[in-house]
Amino acid sequence: MEENKITEINGIQLYYSFVAGAQRIFENQKLLNKINVFPVADADTGTNLASTMRSIVNTAQPQENLKLTAVALADAALVGARGNSGIIFAQFLYGFSNEIKDEQTLTVSAFAEYMKNAVRYAYEAIANPVEGTMISVIKDWAEYIYQLKDKIDDFLKILLDGLMKAMESLKLTTGRLAVLAKSNVVDAGAKGFVVFLEGMFEYFKNGQKPLMFDTSTIEIAEAEDNISHEDITFRFCTEAMVVGTNLNKDSFSKALASFGDSMVIAGSPSKLRIHIHTDEPWRLFEEVSKLGTITYKKVDDMVMQNDLAANRKYDIGLVTDSTCDIPVDLLQKYQIQVVPLTVHFGEEFFLDRITMQPEQFFRKLQSSPVYPSTAQPAYSEFINRYNYLATHYKSIISAHISSGMSGTWQNSANAARKASEESGKKITVIDTKRITSSLGLIVLRAAEMIDSGAGHNEVVEGIEKWSQNTRILVTSRTMKYMVKSGRVSYSKGLLGKLLGIKPIVEVKSHGKTEVFGKPFSEKSSMKLVMQEMTRFIGNNKVWGYAISHADNQEAADWYSQQLEQITGKKPVFVQQASPVLVTNTGPGVVAVSVMLE
Repeated sequence: MEENKITEINGIQLYYSFVAGAQRIFENQKLLNKINVFPVADADTGTNLASTMRSIVNTAQPQENLKLTAVALADAALVGARGNSGIIFAQFLYGFSNEIKDEQTLTVSAFAEYMKNAVRYAYEAIANPVEGTMISVIKDWAEYIYQLKDKIDDFLKILLDGLMKAMESLKLTTGRLAVLAKSNVVDAGAKGFVVFLEGMFEYFKNGQKPLMFDTSTIEIAEAEDNISHEDITFRFCTEAMVVGTNLNKDSFSKALASFGDSMVIAGSPSKLRIHIHTDEPWRLFEEVSKLGTITYKKVDDMVMQNDLAANRKYDIGLVTDSTCDIPVDLLQKYQIQVVPLTVHFGEEFFLDRITMQPEQFFRKLQSSPVYPSTAQPAYSEFINRYNYLATHYKSIISAHISSGMSGTWQNSANAARKASEESGKKITVIDTKRITSSLGLIVLRAAEMIDSGAGHNEVVEGIEKWSQNTRILVTSRTMKYMVKSGRVSYSKGLLGKLLGIKPIVEVKSHGKTEVFGKPFSEKSSMKLVMQEMTRFIGNNKVWGYAISHADNQEAADWYSQQLEQITGKKPVFVQQASPVLVTNTGPGVVAVSVMLE
């Protein structure tokens, strides 16, 4: 038996033991999501830890050098970390990697000592550590193996004994927190740490066989009905990655303390990951940007997440992007998921309608020396969203801004294919060839159809038909912003300025814009739009109409009154336009959309 002892490990063994732990997280997502009741019952602990582990598997590379491997594992975890549990785990790994000396192999004694020292890093990352959670189990495990470090010189033995201690500590979490006792569950993050340890132990027990797998083979389990929870204190789970030099955690902690709760700040002086629950993510990011450069943002609506987990209305999930301009009350009514585009002012970037509201955008537009640009959501954002939704829905339909104007549809489609392979769920992504209020009408009609009990394919066919039955005309006060955004050439813009043209732009059925009219006043521009919409409607029955505007309520109200007289219907919605639209067209723009039956 003695010859089977593992007294030292190198960087490659450390890496593959972590990959084995990650695999156990992937296998237990469903359970971890189900028992997630603290700090908020948003049924995503499993998904968040899986995202963290997926980053480790995809990004970190095994090396003989122990220090380099540990640093790579910690950095990958920090980059992919999501949620309270993911960021705490990432900070624990950072502490472990920071403590490791530049040595080729790791003894059992050194492993135990570094892990014990890493606990301090994890505690320092949490603003208000709560005992009876993941951090308690990590501490109990690390302190226990430290006590054994001079008695045991076999990795397999110390990992087994440590695992038993971690399981014992995990059981105690139920009685240490009232919310866990009420639901009779253990802490989800703590359970995640224990299953990770199980994977590490199994790697060494099974002969240290490298676990090689493509993340496309990872199955995302469907979450079951969630356990109810007390009132959510702050609505948005907000995260950021900040880079800089000499970043100070205390400075960030002091700046953000008043914004909410569940604050965790993990990372190094050059790269920090921030997690906090707040009601004002847009204001919070303004403060963070004063302390470093934000390279990543995430804002999750925990009220919406909990609603999905505890009160999901449909079997079909509906996704769109922030250019749809649908009011919040309608999004909540139909549980529509919105993936935001981003607005960039130089190096600063904002999540459309989440960390950049229309009113805030207008102020920024006037004061910024840099004209903004826009960008589609990243592939990773769609992957995370689809993986989460796949745990709740039987299938998903996603309808987006025209591919002729944005790469949003392409990123969404690519991510959907990947998420569908992983989850086995049907995900259909549609290029609506529309934007703003016309996209909003299409999505809301799809929502109504889902609400009435229609099937997946029926809704998809409907969306493709409604896109052809929808007309959108956009009026603008000036061509200046279209020139700045590159939508109109400089020469045409100069001519338009000289002539005082108030352009009307139409989004055609092929999904690209064309100039429809060139009136010389805003009033004549509005009349021309109504003439064309009256002609378009003719004797046809109108399903609905909607109006988006950029700080031009007067014009929006006039259009609404005119269309109500023609159709006999109130507008489906009148809404401030997405900052993404205003970036490309300028303040004062009005988008009028009509959908026929």
